[in-house]
Amino acid sequence: MTGSRRALLPAAVLLPLLAACSAAPGAPAAKAAPGFPYTVTNCGVKTTYQAPPQRAVTMNQHVTEVMLALGLEKSLVGTAYLDDAVLPAYKKAYDSVPVLAKEYPSKEALLAANPDFVYGGYSSAFAAKDGRGRDDLKRAGIDTRLNTEYCPTGSPSVDDLYREVRETGRTFGVPDRADTWIKEARATVAATEKRLKGVDPVSVFVYDSGDKTAFTAGGKGIGNELITRAGGANVFADLDKPFGDATWEQVVARKPEVVVIYDYGSTTVEQKKKRLLDDPALKDVPAIKNRRFAVMPLSDTVLGVRVPAAVDKLAAQLHPAR
Repeated sequence: MTGSRRALLPAAVLLPLLAACSAAPGAPAAKAAPGFPYTVTNCGVKTTYQAPPQRAVTMNQHVTEVMLALGLEKSLVGTAYLDDAVLPAYKKAYDSVPVLAKEYPSKEALLAANPDFVYGGYSSAFAAKDGRGRDDLKRAGIDTRLNTEYCPTGSPSVDDLYREVRETGRTFGVPDRADTWIKEARATVAATEKRLKGVDPVSVFVYDSGDKTAFTAGGKGIGNELITRAGGANVFADLDKPFGDATWEQVVARKPEVVVIYDYGSTTVEQKKKRLLDDPALKDVPAIKNRRFAVMPLSDTVLGVRVPAAVDKLAAQLHPAR
């Protein structure tokens, strides 16, 4: 599993208009931008924006791709932490944004980019022990957003993805772009649902990583809904978190018909298959006996703009006849 799942003035103060206002005693406060102020509560943190952020940093691939899908690369002054390759449609835009670190930047490197907004995909993006807690950044004049899959409560759904895109678009003053993306995403999801109408779900075990235990997808992440919408049933849907460990004895007992391998990092898909096929304890598991594997890039399986297409991609592997 990648680590991403395990004092500065705000940039707005540096804008010439606001600087001029603050420099003139008794001058009236700057007016809010058109369509603002905008107030949003994200994972329990309430923020009011007077204008779109101008100097954003994204801390994980799937939130970077949300920004790029909305055409917001010019609002980015930095990005970090890829799990795999950025979608080809976004590569040119991605290449125009400075990469602050291969994984998470240090607090010092983050602050050196002088952001006014930091967008994290996993809760680890805002690790307090590393000085990047949301409260710490707020005290430095930096607003934050955490992808809603990692809010403390709730089970993320496709509707939460639409909300993620809508709220991000609204925050950056491009609600029309968000609405256009959501309309297209809904059509993609609906088309897959129509194609799968009447299929019997197949039982699915997600193998992310692990040797002594199986690191797998639980019932509290978008990965669980992705499986359901693709015509599957996650055998570890009762695991009360987006990802977690299961015993191999549990895998055997739950008899999955298909193993979905998450593809990322230095361990290849073929190496993961070999680990499963070579384990004598798993030889009678239907998915292993029948060598039924599906493969999904990790970035397809988290709450980001890949999800609608990923549902269709997984459906084609679970139900190839449809």
